[in-house]
Amino acid sequence: MKVSTVISAGVSLIRLLLSLFALWLTLGWKVRKARRAFEKQLIRQGMAKKDAKKLSAQYSKMKNEIMNSLKGSVFRNI
Repeated sequence: MKVSTVISAGVSLIRLLLSLFALWLTLGWKVRKARRAFEKQLIRQGMAKKDAKKLSAQYSKMKNEIMNSLKGSVFRNI
């Protein structure tokens, strides 16, 4: 195998991992904002704070499932 091929593959892998990290950060931030807004709206409508937190926890659960499937597909192919 050529050295340039190995270097090119390494650079591509690093770019892919950086993109995945940026996606993780962005998605985490957006999910936090969505959870807070959802909880506030439910509390304004008269729901108990504890119940609103339980419902909004599904946003984080869904984010974790999405990220785990992305990580699994990326690292399975390496």
